[in-house]
Amino acid sequence: MKASQEGSPLAIFMISDSVGATAQKVTQAGLAQYPQLAIDEIRRFPFVRDSQTLIPILEDALKEQAIVITTLVSDQLNQMVEEFCTLHGLDHVDYISPLMRIISRRTQLKPTRQSGSIHAMNKNYFDRVDAIEFAVKFDDGRSPRGFLESDLVLLGVSRTSKTPLSIYLANNNSLKVSNLPLVPEITLPKEIFQVPKEKLIGLIASPRYIMRIRQERVKVLGLGQGSAYDDLSRIKSELLYAQKIYDQLGIPVVNIENKSIEETVVHIEAILNQYQ
Repeated sequence: MKASQEGSPLAIFMISDSVGATAQKVTQAGLAQYPQLAIDEIRRFPFVRDSQTLIPILEDALKEQAIVITTLVSDQLNQMVEEFCTLHGLDHVDYISPLMRIISRRTQLKPTRQSGSIHAMNKNYFDRVDAIEFAVKFDDGRSPRGFLESDLVLLGVSRTSKTPLSIYLANNNSLKVSNLPLVPEITLPKEIFQVPKEKLIGLIASPRYIMRIRQERVKVLGLGQGSAYDDLSRIKSELLYAQKIYDQLGIPVVNIENKSIEETVVHIEAILNQYQ
């Protein structure tokens, strides 16, 4: 990943013995604190599991004076990176080894040193795949029977992030999540009233916030002005109807306004934890 500020180049090499998703996520979290940096490209090197692959990458990093970031479980490869970066004065961040050393010291356990363990095709993996397929199958209230099979049902008016939240919770929490759009003119399916309330969460935001999002959606769809979809008075009536439903069901409500999907999920998880 290259970035520049006032003509000063910054290169970041992310080296992993698996897909490199961990290195990428943590690096992006760090870079997000510097919005003034203009990101040009991503330099990610996955599946680096031997010295023959590693050495050329390090030599390229030296040419670009890159920051070297690693998520390697091999002691041998980590030592090679450390020695190379120390010898040539390259900045190096090892995201994995310090934590592994602490865990080993505290538990007296030895790590497996198995690359890609987080992506192993075990029961957790297949549970996650099943949850994602479930979220897609029962998105947008497509089949009411899905509500009764769900770990969680999200309710909300259009543009309250029901679908992305369902997919995120499936992918990261292996939860089978369905969702239902609330429209005043459409009667709620009877199955919703059969779902335990601890499995129901309502989503809400202010009318103007919803309006702005819908206006962008209208532009994308090419509907033009004058659509009821992004009319403020219509949105207000939808939200009043949604709140009436939430009160009727006696369920908790999460405000999604100006929150990322990840932030909203934290609030959802806190609610779910209260029922455990």
